[in-house]
Amino acid sequence: MIALSLAEIAEIVGGQSYDIPDPATLVTGSVVIDSRAVEPGGLFAAFQGEHADGHDYAERAVAAGAAAVLAARPVGVPAIVVDDVQTALGRLARAVVERLGTHVVALTGSAGKTSTKDLIAQVLQRKAPTVWTPGSLNNEIGLPLTALTATEETEHLVLEMGARGIGHIRYLTGLTPPRIGLVLNVGTAHIGEFGGREQIAQAKGELVESLPENGVAVLNADDPLVRAMAPRTRARVLLFGEAADAAVRAENVRLTEHGQPSFTLHTPTGCSDVTMRLYGEHHVSNALAAAAVAHELGMPVDEIALALSEAGTLSRWRMEVTERPDGVTVVNDAYNANPESMRAALRALAAMGEAARAKGGRTWAVLGQMAELGDEALAEHDAVGRLAVRLNVGKLVAVGGREASWLQLGAYNEGSWGEESVHVSDAQAAVDLLRKELRPGDVVLVKASRSVGLERIAQALLEGFDSFEGEGAVR
Repeated sequence: MIALSLAEIAEIVGGQSYDIPDPATLVTGSVVIDSRAVEPGGLFAAFQGEHADGHDYAERAVAAGAAAVLAARPVGVPAIVVDDVQTALGRLARAVVERLGTHVVALTGSAGKTSTKDLIAQVLQRKAPTVWTPGSLNNEIGLPLTALTATEETEHLVLEMGARGIGHIRYLTGLTPPRIGLVLNVGTAHIGEFGGREQIAQAKGELVESLPENGVAVLNADDPLVRAMAPRTRARVLLFGEAADAAVRAENVRLTEHGQPSFTLHTPTGCSDVTMRLYGEHHVSNALAAAAVAHELGMPVDEIALALSEAGTLSRWRMEVTERPDGVTVVNDAYNANPESMRAALRALAAMGEAARAKGGRTWAVLGQMAELGDEALAEHDAVGRLAVRLNVGKLVAVGGREASWLQLGAYNEGSWGEESVHVSDAQAAVDLLRKELRPGDVVLVKASRSVGLERIAQALLEGFDSFEGEGAVR
C-alpha cells in the first residue's frame, strides 16, 4: 500500500485511535485479514467470522510487526476503532485508488471472470505495472484488499467483481470506481439465488451503470443480454465477439490438434494472428475481452496478439492440463462449475480427445454437482450428461449424490449404456475406478462446483493414486 500515517487512515475511515503512541507512524506494508500474513509496517483488519474473531489475534498481529489494527473495538494494542471494519476497509481502498489515479478496469460475468481477469493482467503487465485480483477474491473484502496492494508505480488495477444478488456490484463499484467496465456474459451461475437470467442481467449491468461519461463499457456482442446493457450506461460502448459489428472480433477460429484456440484478432487499429496456450474454444471470447481492454489502454494489436499467445493460467484448478509420465493427461478444472463452464470444458475435452484417440487414448469426464441452480438443477444436470454423449466423450463418471445421478441419467437417456457412464458415490470411489481403468493416452477432465471438492481426484491422479487425502465424501 502507499505510505499513509495512522492519523491519515483514522481520518479516512472515520475511526478513533486507541493506544497509538505516535499518530504519525506510517503504514507501509500490506493490509491483511490473517494475522499470520502480517508484515512489518502493515495493517491488520480484524474481522469477526463464523469460526474465529480477528480481534482475538490483534496482539499477535502487532507483535509480528503490524503498525496497528483496524478494529470494531479497543484491543489493548495500537488500533483504529470503527463502527464497521468492512465499511472502513472499503473507504480506505477508495481513498488510495483516488490518490493514485490508477486506471481501474472492472469485469463481471456468469462464467470466465477469473480466466479473463488473468488474461487482461498478463497482457497489460507488458505495458505497465499492473495489480489484479488474486484467484477469485472478488467480494466486499477481497476487492478492497486487492486495491490496497497498489503502489505509486501501479498504472493498471484489474478487479474481478462477483455478485450474489442485486446491489452487490453497485456496492463494489462504489469502493473502486472503474473507468473501463467489462461484462462477459449472462448465464445460469447462481440462478437459484437470483431467480432468473433477467435478474442476473440486472445485477451484472450495475457495472456499466457505474461508469463515467468518459469511461468505456466493453460488452459481449454475442450475448443478447449483455448487448442489451448498452442503453444503461453513459459511457462509450465497445463491442467484442465474433459478431460482424464487433469492433474487436475473431475470425478464422479453429482449434489445434491439442484443443488450443487459434484465430485472427481484429481491432480498430489492425489485425494479427493468435494461437493460445490455453485449452478450449471458450477462451476465444475471453481473449477478445482482454484484447478490447488492452486496445482501449493504447496497446497495439501485434503486442496484444503476442501477449495472448504467450499467456498461461495464473489461477489454480482452472483447465490445468498436466501430462503424467505414463501418458495420461489430467485436466483439473475443479475450482467451480456452472452449466456454461461445464459445457465449455466438455467441448475442450472433446477437442483434446481427437489427438488422444489417434494414440489409442480415451476421454474421461469426471463430473460432480453444479451448485446453486435452484429449480433448474435437474434440467441442467440432465443436459450436461446428454452433451457428454453428443460430444462422444468416451467415459462419464458422475460423482456424488442426487445431482450426479441426474448427470448419469441424462447420459443414459441420450444413449450411453453399458460401461460408457457410471455413477459413483464419492471421490474415493472415483479414484479407485480410475486407478483400475486408466491407460496411457487417456485424457481425464475433472470438474464440479467448488463445494464438491473434486480437485482431490485430480490431485490423486497426479500423485500416482498413492496419497489420496481426506474422507472422500462428496456432499
